[in-house]
Parts: sequence; C-alpha cells; structure tokens
Amino acid sequence: MNEQVNHKEVIKRDPLSGNGRNKTLLRFTTAGSVDDGKSTLIGRLLYDSKSIFEDQMEHIIEAGKRRGKQEVDLSLLTDGLKAEREQGITIDVAYRYFATPKRKFIIADTPGHIQYTRNMVTGASTADLAVILVDARNGVLEQTIRHSYIARLLDIRHIIFCVNKMDLVDYSEDVFNKVKAGLDKLIAKLDIDNPSIIPISAKNGDNVVDRSENMSWYTGKPFLSQLETVEIIKDKDLENQRFPVQYIIRPQSDKYHDYRGYAGRIAGGNFKPGDEIVVLPSMLKSKIKSIDILDKSFEESKIGDSVTITLDDDIDISRGDMIVGAGNMPNIGQEVKMIICWFNERPLRERSKYVIRHTTSEARCIIQSIDSKLNVNTLEEDYEDKSIHMNDVARISVKTTRSLYYDDYKVNNTTGSVVIIDEATNETVAAGMIQAE
Repeated sequence: MNEQVNHKEVIKRDPLSGNGRNKTLLRFTTAGSVDDGKSTLIGRLLYDSKSIFEDQMEHIIEAGKRRGKQEVDLSLLTDGLKAEREQGITIDVAYRYFATPKRKFIIADTPGHIQYTRNMVTGASTADLAVILVDARNGVLEQTIRHSYIARLLDIRHIIFCVNKMDLVDYSEDVFNKVKAGLDKLIAKLDIDNPSIIPISAKNGDNVVDRSENMSWYTGKPFLSQLETVEIIKDKDLENQRFPVQYIIRPQSDKYHDYRGYAGRIAGGNFKPGDEIVVLPSMLKSKIKSIDILDKSFEESKIGDSVTITLDDDIDISRGDMIVGAGNMPNIGQEVKMIICWFNERPLRERSKYVIRHTTSEARCIIQSIDSKLNVNTLEEDYEDKSIHMNDVARISVKTTRSLYYDDYKVNNTTGSVVIIDEATNETVAAGMIQAE
C-alpha cells in the first residue's frame, strides 16, 4: 500500500459530527522510542479514516514544503510546537479527536525522549489503551521497556504493540517474528493481559486502517479495527460507589427555593434514588433523594457522569467531602503509601512538605520516607539509592494534615490517584498512584 497522500480527498465535515450518542469513547495514548513513528501513525490514521480538515491538510503541505520535503509529512498533524516542527520530534503531549461509525476517540500523542517521560505519564494518565511503537529494525529498546512499564504502572489494561517501518525491512515475516519474540518476553515479565502485536508501516498505511497486501502472512486485525473493537467497559469500577463533592448547588430562586444539591463527577459505581449512603468525613448516613442533570432527574447514574445529587436529610457537606455506598467504604487515613513519577527539576527530599490534591480535596503533606527507587529499564527496585530526580519513579510514604478517602489505584484510578504540588511555586512536582494495603 504505497499510495501517495491526496489532500483533495480530505473531508470537509466535522469528524465528530453525526449521531454519536450511542458510540463508546476510547481514550488512547501513543508511546515509543524517538523516531519510531508515533506522530506519523496518528497522522496516517486520521488521514485514512478521513478525519482531517482541508485547512489542516493545506497547512501541513505548506509546512512540509518549507522544510524541503517532497512527500506530505503526516506527523505534522500532531507536532504543533515550533520546536517540534523544526527538530522533527515530539516534545509536548498533543491531543487529537476523531470518530468512525463505530466509536469516538481521543488520542494523546506523547514524546519518546527520556527527558520527557513526565509528559508521557501525563498523556497516559487518562488512557484506556496504550499504543507502543517499536522500530522493526531495532526491536525492543530501553524506551520500549520504560513505556511498557509505565503503561502497566498507570493500570492501562489494553496495550497494542505496533511494529512499525516494516517497509524498511521488505515486509519480512522473519524480522517481525524476531521482534515479536522480544516483545513476548517483555509481556511475560510485565504480566500484560491480552496484548496485541501488529506489523505496520505508518508512512505507507500498511495495516493501519486497511489490511496490508504486502503482509498477507499477518492474519490479525489491522490497527483501527483493534481500536474499534477492544472492550473497555469491564475495566470500570462498578462495585464501589464513590462521589467526590465538587460544588454545593443552592439556587435560592422561587422555583428552587429549598433546593440543596451536591455536584460532582461519579468516580465509582452506579447511584440510584433510594440508595443508602454515607458522607465522609462526618460518617452521617442518608438516602439519595434524586439524581439531577440540569432540569431533569434520572433513575440511575453511572461512573463518569457529572450529576447533582440530593439527599433525604439536610447534612452539612462541603467541597472535598465524599458520598459513598453504605456497604463499601474506602480506605480512610492520613498515612498513605504510593508510587510516584517525579516531574520537577529539583529532586525529592525526605521530610519535605508539599500540597497534595486528591479527587476534590486538598491537604498539606510531608514526605515521611522514600522507600525505594524503581529502575524502569531493568524493572528492578533499588532500596539503597534514595536520590529521586526528574522522571524518576519511586515508592514513597506521605503523611497528610487531613484524612484522605482512597482506594488502591488498580481498584479505582480516580480515588487512587493524587498530584503533589510545590506550595511555594504552585508547580505540579509529581503524580502518584496510591498503593492501599
């Protein structure tokens, strides 16, 4: 499939338009070593699925001409920063949106350089699926191991390995099998469930949207088909009811004179009118009276819905409190263990003080101990080296000034995650995944 890009075929409509109410949304991130073709893959995916605007296409054609390229460089669709275009690399996370008749997608294109690991963590933190690219000529590299490990650390339960640049190895099945053997060892070591390994050529479009005639030996699904059919609903925390309160709704109008609602986004489980709940930290009990969105009430709400909940009883509830199911309480405490990825140029120090943000609550905290440093290249833990610098991953223990209501990160990604902030500069210095005992 060595077709040239014809920019006149680009669609003129909004790729997210149409009847998408019944479509599921898949968030996925791309990762891989430098020059493995992440941005090119996304550009090819958008182009072949006819999800590019005409003005976007004209822009990248002109940008390519200024760089002296005869062929259209589809990677320019995601590499938007000036430094990215000049150097031909990805530095910051770029988000793109598109849809097919089967599903809607949000893509986070992340950098491949080691020094931008923190950007990769940021882009992958909300992903349902990770796409990790591997150059067919080089096989598994340190960055492949690093990004695969981080994907598992972030509890991304679906991983697709794309063995790219198959056109540069003459679409050889033997070369692909050698790369696949290295990936199989990595998959076993990281205990990755149900991974997919697809041979592709992002530049030419082989196995990206349509099956490749150049690799008839590959009998699996092409890349887009994998994205459209992967099941993600089973990964949601449907058992533990969690509702961090973000805002108190008191209209005090003639129509809603006595209305008191608690607004937020459901972080776990399903809520229905009549459910018995407990409010944290007061531990007061009540029942759900109604679940409202704007002027409408609903019989049920599910994880991810932004709603307003009213209760049968008048309870003093503030932002940062949490409404939970009466029969499935979260962990409650001020001493919390977590794995963090350190973002800041200034190293982490024991006994340092920071601000910690967890769901809708905020507290001050102190780093009680640095328990170990994780070598994301060898997948081993170092209990002696406590020097934590930018992009390092470590296990730490913190103590907070107020109790957190939390779950293990692998049980609930929302109530199990935190960000740590430098109080003096207001910089986000780390992202943390709580490890509940």
